[in-house]
Amino acid sequence: MINLRSHTTRLGVLDIGSNTVHMLIVDAAPGARPEPEASTKTTVRLMKYLKDDGSIKKSGVEAILEAVDQCMKLAEEYDITQLLAMATSAIREAPNGNKILHKIEERIGQGVTVLSGTDEARLTFLAARRWYGWDAGRLLVLDIGGGSLEVAMGSDEEPTVALSVPAGAGRITTKYLPEGTATAEELEDVRAHVRKILEPMVKSFPKSKMPNHAVGTSKTFRSLARLAGAVMRSPGREDSWIMTREQLEDWIPRLAAIEPEQRVALPGITPERTMQIVGGGIVADEIMKALNVQEVEICPWALREGAILRWLDQFGRTRLGF
Repeated sequence: MINLRSHTTRLGVLDIGSNTVHMLIVDAAPGARPEPEASTKTTVRLMKYLKDDGSIKKSGVEAILEAVDQCMKLAEEYDITQLLAMATSAIREAPNGNKILHKIEERIGQGVTVLSGTDEARLTFLAARRWYGWDAGRLLVLDIGGGSLEVAMGSDEEPTVALSVPAGAGRITTKYLPEGTATAEELEDVRAHVRKILEPMVKSFPKSKMPNHAVGTSKTFRSLARLAGAVMRSPGREDSWIMTREQLEDWIPRLAAIEPEQRVALPGITPERTMQIVGGGIVADEIMKALNVQEVEICPWALREGAILRWLDQFGRTRLGF
């Protein structure tokens, strides 16, 4: 019998996102649950460093590099044997993104994989599928990042639908909610902008196939669920929190009326989310409404876990001769 745990890899996942730069350290083995050993993250909020042409300002580049250095210190401390480095929408779309990537790669000593929006959707879907298993049926996964929104649906481990639009919580906040607060009329205006951004995604979504189970991933969904008073439907199951659209819609105008710095007193709202939680809530509500989703379960696994699982599928088992 092969002992899979004896083939463990100390894996570091460097996720250079639009909102945070995050390092997750796991001991990963084929067929075993990837258990977190340590993590560190720096809130960067790249959306606030964008120039009019979409390129990232020098101060933003410096913030990214400082955050990457902090992550690599943790990787060195835990003596990782494999590094997965990936970047998402903000760097992917920036005109000077390639220059920034070159600087990062010099820092870490290897290449960085730039994920497309579809890649992000597929990896996040894989993580959710492994978390919920086959009995979830046709699974719908909604993921709100800092720069983009990903939606995926399918009955297998590879989604049949994987879509991405530039409707991240940070991007919507920077463009349409720069003050962080809004009146009811201003909120409706933001909603109209969000609906227009979502329109291509909604049109591409199959109308004939409804999901058996809808889940939300990412810190935005978790924060909104805690704030909205989501209920635990299946006591004993880890993180099985359910948030309804009714709960979400009740909180959005109340949140918008509170100054960002005062929102940290609310459940689930961490300091790095105070400014963009209203924008994230609007995106969550509008995509749920557009896809006729009444409630979502909050999935604790997302993009980073999906990247780990994909690596194990592609390389981990090869090392065992499978």
